[in-house]
Amino acid sequence: MGLATYLGVLRHGPAAWPFAATVVARLPIAMAPLGMVVLIQHVRGSYGIAGVVTGAFAVGIAIGAPIWGRLMDRLGQARIILPIVLASAALLAALSIGAVQGAGNPALVTLATLAGVTFPPFSAAMRSTWRMVLPDGPDRRAGYALDAVAVESLFVGGPLILSLLVVITPPAVPLLVSAGLLAVGGALYCSTEPARRRPERLAVPGERTASDRPALVSPTLVLILGVSALMSIGFGVIDTSLAATARQVLGHQGELGLLFACIAGASVVGGLVYGARSSQDREHRRLPFALGLFALGLAPVPALISAGRPPLWSLMPLLFLAGLAIAPALIMLQTVVDRAAPSGRHNEAQAWLTTSNTTGGAAGTAVAGVLIDSLGVAASFAAAVLAVVLSCGLAVRARYRLQVPLEYAPA
Repeated sequence: MGLATYLGVLRHGPAAWPFAATVVARLPIAMAPLGMVVLIQHVRGSYGIAGVVTGAFAVGIAIGAPIWGRLMDRLGQARIILPIVLASAALLAALSIGAVQGAGNPALVTLATLAGVTFPPFSAAMRSTWRMVLPDGPDRRAGYALDAVAVESLFVGGPLILSLLVVITPPAVPLLVSAGLLAVGGALYCSTEPARRRPERLAVPGERTASDRPALVSPTLVLILGVSALMSIGFGVIDTSLAATARQVLGHQGELGLLFACIAGASVVGGLVYGARSSQDREHRRLPFALGLFALGLAPVPALISAGRPPLWSLMPLLFLAGLAIAPALIMLQTVVDRAAPSGRHNEAQAWLTTSNTTGGAAGTAVAGVLIDSLGVAASFAAAVLAVVLSCGLAVRARYRLQVPLEYAPA
């Protein structure tokens, strides 16, 4: 286990090539929203309009992900991903050009929404690919860990790349680069053998199979998605709260990078360590403990901020402790969603997980903005702790449901 297992997965071509392609294709999910904010604020002079456009993109992703996941279950990945990824890239490019050319706000919001709706659920697709190309056991678990760590790294590396582009290029370029990365990464992924593989069970005309059931017919899956949504609300609140902490509490916007590095770096460490474990069962039992650790790390932060202006060094270890649980919790959630999904509906179930993450994160961002303006940064962090604690409580309930045979377990 450990490093050797990760290296073995990365040397396995059928796993490595799709993974590398999705890393490129998923960079825009971290770059595009910030690129929209920079561009729209530059041409409109308003963060309010920029926020509406960015929010429309997130709403579009939340709407489209389960639709494309369901179609991938029925028709295969490449047949769905290739046309929509090219459409999403073209719409992002049109948004960038339209903003520079003076397109109206309704047009920009429409383009952003459509770009989000057509954005492929790459995380769900890659999760399916790991199942296809790696045997059940340590290798597959390592693949899941690499994927969770990659997502965490993208949300650090993506904004850094975009920040560099903002400095050296015109405002329209970062969003155009995001569109290019999306198109190239998506096309490369669709060219791999796992993406081109047909579903194992194709529907026969007139015959209703298990794969015809919507994923949300599973009450246990709905419960797990609630856990994910609450946790993601916490993520959204934390992101905004950290930005406000750097500006209002620490008095130095440049320290925001250190705050994010603590929590994201710890998540990478936690994901790699957790993925190297040899045991891969009982994820539903471990999930409440991971969320509990997350809440435990965050809990002292509101008190520290309320007491005055805490030094940076006092916040960093708490954020690191909380971050250790993030990637493991994401790995556990994905595994539990697989188990709770109806037979033949794994892509759709994972896409619903993407929707819950996106929707929860957007809601958390909105809640944090209101709380910071009205009650201060400490109250915002307290709301993040509450969201994670509620997520932990719901995970405990899901744990007991998953200890009994599921209604829609595969035969």
